[in-house]
Amino acid sequence: MKKLYTLCFTLSLLACSTLTNAQKRQYVDLAGLDPATKPGDNFFRYVNGRWYDTVQIDKDQAGVGSYSFLNIPQKRLLQNILDSVSKSKNTPGSIEQKVGDFYASGMDMATINRRGYEPVKPILNRINAINSTSALLKFLATELTNGNRSVISFGISPDNKNSSINIAHVYQAGTGLPEKTYYYKTDSATLQVQRAYKNYISNLFQLTGSSKAIAQKNADIVYGIEKQLAAGSKTNIELRDVNANFNKMAVADIDRKQSNIGWKTMLSSIGSQVDSIDVAQPGYYDKLNAKLKSISLADWKLYLKSSTLQNYADGLSQPFIDASFAFNKALSGEDTQKPRRQIMTSYVDGHLGMALGQLYVKRYFNEDAKKRVLALVNNLQKSFENRINHLDWMSDSTKQKAKEKLYTIIKKIGYPDKWRNYDAVQISRNKFFENLLSLNKNDYQYELAKLNKPVDKTEWGTTPSTVTAYYNPPVNEIVFPAGILQYPYFDFAADDAINYGGIGMVIGHEMTHAFDDQGAQYDKDGNVKNWWTAEDLSKFKEKTSQLAKLYSTFTVLDTVHVKGLLTLGENTADNGGVAIAYDAFKMTEQGKGNEKIDGFTPDQRFFLSIARIWRVKTRDAFLRTYVNTNPHSPAMWRVNGPLMNFEPFYKAFDVKPGDKNYKPVADRVRIW
Repeated sequence: MKKLYTLCFTLSLLACSTLTNAQKRQYVDLAGLDPATKPGDNFFRYVNGRWYDTVQIDKDQAGVGSYSFLNIPQKRLLQNILDSVSKSKNTPGSIEQKVGDFYASGMDMATINRRGYEPVKPILNRINAINSTSALLKFLATELTNGNRSVISFGISPDNKNSSINIAHVYQAGTGLPEKTYYYKTDSATLQVQRAYKNYISNLFQLTGSSKAIAQKNADIVYGIEKQLAAGSKTNIELRDVNANFNKMAVADIDRKQSNIGWKTMLSSIGSQVDSIDVAQPGYYDKLNAKLKSISLADWKLYLKSSTLQNYADGLSQPFIDASFAFNKALSGEDTQKPRRQIMTSYVDGHLGMALGQLYVKRYFNEDAKKRVLALVNNLQKSFENRINHLDWMSDSTKQKAKEKLYTIIKKIGYPDKWRNYDAVQISRNKFFENLLSLNKNDYQYELAKLNKPVDKTEWGTTPSTVTAYYNPPVNEIVFPAGILQYPYFDFAADDAINYGGIGMVIGHEMTHAFDDQGAQYDKDGNVKNWWTAEDLSKFKEKTSQLAKLYSTFTVLDTVHVKGLLTLGENTADNGGVAIAYDAFKMTEQGKGNEKIDGFTPDQRFFLSIARIWRVKTRDAFLRTYVNTNPHSPAMWRVNGPLMNFEPFYKAFDVKPGDKNYKPVADRVRIW
């Protein structure tokens, strides 16, 4: 994460009344460049090498730099708000009272530690009282409504075939490791994660009264159950298949097929009165149905205790927090725990995010940024349309459909037009655990209220302060929260090369998601429906296959390969985003000229900005987990991958045969 230079320096990106400090910013970080690296050998390294070699990752962080790690200084801004409202006398029931008191309750570690695991004892006692499979299922249903998903993950979202209506979905669940293959791989790094996870489960049992020997035995039982459930699960790559992961079924039919689960009773118990439901991964629920009968009730009770304690561990006393951190350390490589203020900021943002978001945009967001970014979005739409018109592999009929979808995209910038209501939430200043339960229950009821209702296309899926952006296929929308509208992505005082290479690339990336291997399966209204000719679709799949193969050749940590199929959607968006943003930039006055700033031409500054927005350094453990589970490529390949396929980059930096990342024209992959 990029360090904050000064508070006003950051606020100048968001809400300072003048641009004086921002105008002094040197947008090309000359000190961070590595002139010893040729741009054509490794452009990420050329732009970020000196920074990468000298920057230190804080002991309580998994990485440092831009994008998701830029949320760390964002949290400092949110902490300023939370420190203020938590110490103020606020009107009961106001968002300030709820946000402030929830934050204060979580900061009161003296009370949390004094209570130990007392708050979760009633749930554990309910598990102890389970004496039949039907009682077990009743417990599962109750906990679902409290935010403890355990073996069943239930949600409400649009129907893939009728995106105007929200329906019920269930997804695979039941496991605590990051991905299915973690239960089966035997390399040393994975075995280390497995050991850490088993130790975590054992520690939770010990913290609730079991001897070390019994706790370890119980942990092995729990792990064994999870491994059996994982056998029926899909890998992250398999989960990318849109059609294979949508299976709308009559409840009566799956109730007969999976009679041990008892879907009619289960759905009724969680308040979902429906005749049909999408069982996204039927194989998992077939496995669960079988294991409810073959695994003993005593072992299931151990499993439920483990999953319950894992679900609530970070809301309990310090020993539970320590146990949770010890496991996550194996995945992230973090040396020390984050400060409590930072942890609680994440809690508030996660549970009362739209309330905190209102306070954030009032204090920090510059409304003019919304207009400027909307203009950028509109320019990139025109650029994308032009690229579609000139595709040599797509027929005119499919091009017309693509352009219709492009101009139907809903644009959301900054923050929602209407804010979520938290009136039903009760927050007490001295009961953190109970606050969590209240918020979890409210979240469940908030989602349940959408069932069988028209999709609200004004709703946001992220909080305004988060440094992120996304495309949502069922709604056909692109979303750019206030949090990402700051340097290095966007700055009012920056020239067009910097902004088009920054937020412009992000905008182009999100637009391209509407036409990646998954997004392309949705029509302009958000329905999973083929709008391609058979020949065009075949050509498109061949091109995406080429991209997947290319990225599968990239490595990190010496020998760990990027998963080309897992990252295909994001890689398609990265490649498209660069091209669309560049074309839009070339429509500007600066893009048409050749004036040098900081010694670089406009085109060079555009590409330098792209490499700057993915400036990230992470711990090895985090990077290994990232490659195994994350659909995005590692930062270096988010830069080098798209650029080795893009001719204007070759011209801008005189990349020639013999350079390590040079690709002959015939080998360059261009989709959009």
